[in-house]
Amino acid sequence: MLIRTLLNAALLTGAMITAAHAQTVGPAGETATPSAEIKLSDSDITALKGKGYKAALLWHTSSDFINAVSAGAKAEFAKAGVEVVVTTDAGFDAARQRSDIETALAAKPNVIIALPLDPTTSAEAFKQAVTDGTKLVFLSNLPAGYKHGTDYAAIVTDDLFQMGKRAADALAKSIGGKGKVGYIFHDASYYVTNQRDQAFKTTIEKDYPDIKIVAEQGISDPARAEELANAMLLQNPDLDGIYVTWAEPAEGVLSALRGAGNTHTKIVTLDLSEPAALDMVKGGNVVALVADKAYELGQTMAATGLKALLGQETPAFIVAPALTVTKADVSEGWRQSLNRDAPQSVLDAAK
Repeated sequence: MLIRTLLNAALLTGAMITAAHAQTVGPAGETATPSAEIKLSDSDITALKGKGYKAALLWHTSSDFINAVSAGAKAEFAKAGVEVVVTTDAGFDAARQRSDIETALAAKPNVIIALPLDPTTSAEAFKQAVTDGTKLVFLSNLPAGYKHGTDYAAIVTDDLFQMGKRAADALAKSIGGKGKVGYIFHDASYYVTNQRDQAFKTTIEKDYPDIKIVAEQGISDPARAEELANAMLLQNPDLDGIYVTWAEPAEGVLSALRGAGNTHTKIVTLDLSEPAALDMVKGGNVVALVADKAYELGQTMAATGLKALLGQETPAFIVAPALTVTKADVSEGWRQSLNRDAPQSVLDAAK
């Protein structure tokens, strides 16, 4: 779900990691710190309570993913007695997000967590927050020119390499460790999708010598996924599997397979999706969804901001764990990722 909500940001950011890495790195090559290492201690909570500290959550859009991130953040703030005074949804509009920031600053929050839509616009929009000494924690994106420790406390995102690797492992398992696969990657310069996609490709090439990527196709507009998949399948009708960069275009690929009466080709994609999960639990083409722990992302963002508020050093780049969701554990996977039940249609079909 993260990538569905980040499509516009993906096209705006200039950060790009082009090479495959053995582990996830930040947009400027920062070493990743696991989210499990970012915890508020009892003494931290004692130091924060009763101080009247306030927080703001400034989001780029609304979605199940963002709802889960917000829930995790609010729970962590509540533990420390910190009131969330502003929550906004910019509707993927950078100008509106700037207005949201101005509105939030009027409430004088001590911590802001946000996903900046446009690096350039955001750099100017958050400038007053930096001047005011507000602690900023960003989700998966960074305002242009901002310096860690001076302008912001941390970037928090998924364990990107592990998401791509898990997708490769799941697809390989579903086709018995051998065969021909297609690779549909995000055709934009964005370190989140670039690392996830490259990790899939690298894992297949290095760990599965009997699996060959015989077709590659970049995609920037999810609405074209069905068309692109049809072209790929026309040239490669015997594909055993297809990797799709995230769930929204994967739904288009699934439509192409259904339209062709193809029940053989397996799909693995990233992020949770009700249509993809429904196909998976019904034994269709989708065999696995690899997701992030969105609720934990929110907890970590809040904890990081509060640690910065206490004057503690915080890592520049923090990642939350990935998990593989299959037919066998779809209910538990949804809860681990989003801290809520899977859609009722998926639960009913899984019985």
